[in-house]
Formats: sequence, C-alpha cells, structure tokens
Amino acid sequence: MNKVEKYNVPGPRYTSYPTVPYWDENTFTVDAWKRTIRSDLDKANNSISLYIHLPFCESLCTFCACNKRITKRHDVERPYIEAIIKEFDLYLSTLTVIPKVKELHLGGGTPTFFSAGNLEMLIGEILSRTEESSQKDFSFEGHPNNTTYEHLKTLYDLGFRRVSFGIQDYNPKVQMAIHRVQSFDRVKRVTEIAREIGYTSVGHDLIFGLPHQKVADIENTIALTSSVMPDRIAFYSYAHVPWMKGNGQRGFKEEDLPAARSKREQYEIGKKKLEEAGYFELGMDHFALPADTLYKAYQQGKMHRNFMGYTTTKTNKLIGLGVSAISDSWYGFAQNEKKLEDYYEKLNSGQLPVFRGHILSDKDLVIRQHILNLMCDLKTDWKNNELYIPEIPDILLNLMEMQEDDLLAIDATSIQVKPAGRAFIRNICMAFDLRLKEQRPERQLFSKTI
Repeated sequence: MNKVEKYNVPGPRYTSYPTVPYWDENTFTVDAWKRTIRSDLDKANNSISLYIHLPFCESLCTFCACNKRITKRHDVERPYIEAIIKEFDLYLSTLTVIPKVKELHLGGGTPTFFSAGNLEMLIGEILSRTEESSQKDFSFEGHPNNTTYEHLKTLYDLGFRRVSFGIQDYNPKVQMAIHRVQSFDRVKRVTEIAREIGYTSVGHDLIFGLPHQKVADIENTIALTSSVMPDRIAFYSYAHVPWMKGNGQRGFKEEDLPAARSKREQYEIGKKKLEEAGYFELGMDHFALPADTLYKAYQQGKMHRNFMGYTTTKTNKLIGLGVSAISDSWYGFAQNEKKLEDYYEKLNSGQLPVFRGHILSDKDLVIRQHILNLMCDLKTDWKNNELYIPEIPDILLNLMEMQEDDLLAIDATSIQVKPAGRAFIRNICMAFDLRLKEQRPERQLFSKTI
C-alpha cells in the first residue's frame, strides 16, 4: 500500500483544537465564555482580532461548504450591518477596556456582495468604537466578478492592504461544474487595479481535486496565475463534505472527482510549478513570495493560525461577528447561530447570538499548542515541562509508522516534520488529538486528508 492510500482517511483541518464536533457543549455557558474573552485584556494589552462573516451570495458555488445565504436582493445589506454593529456593542459592553483592532478580516459568503458604501459604513462604525492600531493588518475576500474599483479604493482608504480573490481553476468545464465562472482577463484586471491602488498583498485561492479537474488543468491554472504573480497563493485541497446540511456539494457526481492518487499528483505538480515560479510553501496549503509578510513571518517563527487561516499577527482574542462566526479567546471558543433568523432573534432580545462553544481544559491548551506548532512551524517539542503531558509516549508510539515512512523525525523531546511529511500534516496532528482518540465518530464528520 502506498502512502497516499495508507493515510487518506477522514481528518480535521485543525483551525481549532478541540475541533468543533468535540466541543463540550453541555458544560459551556455564555457567562463562562464572557469571562474568557475578558481575561488577559488590560490597557497595556488590549489588541484583538475581528472576523466579520458576510454570508450573502448572488449564486451558489457548488464546491463551497461555508455558511451562506443565496439572494439577489441587496436590501438585506443594511439590516445585517446594523445587526453586526449591535453584536459588537454587546461585546464591547462585556470588556473592561476599549480594544485596539490589530487584525480584521471580512469573509463569507461574498463580502463584495455588499456595496462599497455599505462596507464603508460597517467598518467606520466598528473602528469608531475602538482604538487605532499602528500595526493593523486588514484584509478581505473578493469575488473577481463583482469586486469593483470602488470596493478596493474604499477599503484601502479604511486601512485594508490585503485582498484575496477566489479563483479555483480556469478550465471552463470545471468552472461550470462548481458554478464559479470567471475569465482570466477579469482576474488579471482586478489584480492590477488592487496593485495600482496600493494593496501590498494580493492573494489568489486555487483548489485541486475538483470535479473533472486534470493535472493539465492545474498546470494551466498555475501558468496563468504565475503570469500575474499574486503575492500569496492558497492551494487548497477540495474538501468534499456533501453530508453537511446546507452546503451545495451535490452539483456533480462522485465519479467526477479525481481519485486520491490523482488528486495527490495534482498537488505535487502544482507545488513544483509554484516553486519554479518563485513561491515558497508555508505551513499547509499556502505559498508566498519572499517579499510577502506571510513569508517573513514564517521565517521569523511568527506565523499564526486561527479560524481566519494563516496570519502574520497574533492576538489571543479573536471576536467573530455575524451569523455562524466563531470566536476564540484562547481559553474558549464560541460559535454564533447558523440561521440568520435565529441570529437576529437573539440580538433583538439583547443577547450575544452564541449557540454553542467550548471552554478549554489545561490539557486542551497543551495539545492546542502542539498542533499549532506543527501547523505553523512543522515541529513541536516538550523540552519545557509546561508542554509535557502523560500521553506523550503513546502519541510517539502512534507516530512511529510515520517515522518509518520517512515523514517525520522523532527524538526524546521533539518532533520535526520532514519535507515528505508536509502532505500528511493533518494525519500527524491527529496523533495528538486525544478527544478524537477517545471518541471515534460513528459517522463521517471530516473530509479526507488527501
């Protein structure tokens, strides 16, 4: 059995630990959550990150498993913005200091569904309630087909310097299958506009393993992408999770998807082509040019990972605003209501719109740090006793086969992921996931690791 077949099992992507299906919702309370979000915040340490989920899209992309609301009615924008501001005010009332927004990201859905004027109102209201940070990192996700000069200029003037465009693939057959049709000329133009305005980091998101996708499609997509040289590239594995309620991953047949070995070949070819073009692989799924801040953060050992993906800055408080958004206080997680109507209902009654969460135990915090180290730095150690737990010997025993397969190196106090092990980083992290070991899911919860 080859390595792809051996390790291609369902596994988490570890944007959090514990992963959402293993949160202890029975003991979680909103009051306990509020205490964790207030902890460690004072006048000298008042930096926070904000994630704002903007769920509306005019059409459904069938590769997407995000929480979204499909509509062509733009009168939904103002009421939703007012709800976001109301939610932020509820958080501000629980904090003991006025926060400083160090990191802000607009995700979705399609953030550029909203007009430039409405985005200006939203961000203006948020920033008017906070202190200005001298080291802010503001970013947003844009759809190439509806991101305008006005969007880019308005957000730039508000402090945004990074934008990422969802591309996926340039083959028309693949684009039709995933319902995401956009021309290279349009992508090239919106990339050029962003740079002309002054954005310092323009990213393109690509996906391998899509329906009807071949190695030749990957080569063509990366050749076109390399011709405009975005500063960052996210090269994601398509996560096929059609059992998740509400996502649109049923617009094609299972047999339209490439087999695991073919999918892995797509990645290896893509990685080779990106490296030939001058990109460096960082962590999992991400590539950047040497001048980009993400590469510099990686080189300095400062790259961080949270629900927004890989970041160059770290705050221990991430407040997620909007329907389905997830917040992270380092000591706890909280997720907002997933249905827009439920989200509005809680806000209208003066409550934080949280419907579930998890308060981390001491052991959770140690495991979380190990997984974060592996995801960001491709290594972890327990030389410091604070990162040692009694289960370490069992964890190492479970990793021995991967060491024999030359995927990682283990010594008495550390683990180092080897180049061949990058493809299996999720599998390596699973060895540390004690909650997953204690309670194997009876049904499939996660996409496969390859």
